[in-house]
Amino acid sequence: MKFARPNYYQGILQLRDVNNEILDFVGKQIRKRNDVAITRTVKYANGVDLYLTSQRFIKALGKKLRESFGGQLKISSKLHTKNRQGRELYRVNALFRLPKYKAGDVVSIRGDEVKLLRIGAKIFARDMKTGRRVTVRSSDLPG
Repeated sequence: MKFARPNYYQGILQLRDVNNEILDFVGKQIRKRNDVAITRTVKYANGVDLYLTSQRFIKALGKKLRESFGGQLKISSKLHTKNRQGRELYRVNALFRLPKYKAGDVVSIRGDEVKLLRIGAKIFARDMKTGRRVTVRSSDLPG
């Protein structure tokens, strides 16, 4: 897809602490669409920023990533400019961060050993002593 301005973008998909599987998933999703292109890629020590040409696609892809791989998704928008009619135009940033832990890991939370069952918007675990199912806040996870 060609644009009149090669640096044109409507938002940034920020991927942090991700693996090759997630990068391949994102690449396939972008190649499926004819109306979306990556105009710039910036690599960092802990991830990559992809400058994309569709705000809707960035939001939808962020939600797909969270549903498929778990992790943390933060979507924010920033005022970019106003058009000639006075309408405000925004750019969207979607930050996806893969958790350090995966389902099946055993971690210590407040002195209790728990086995992580599911990691998503909420984290569910099973207490190793009592066998009860508990909900864990991401802030309680070590590291």
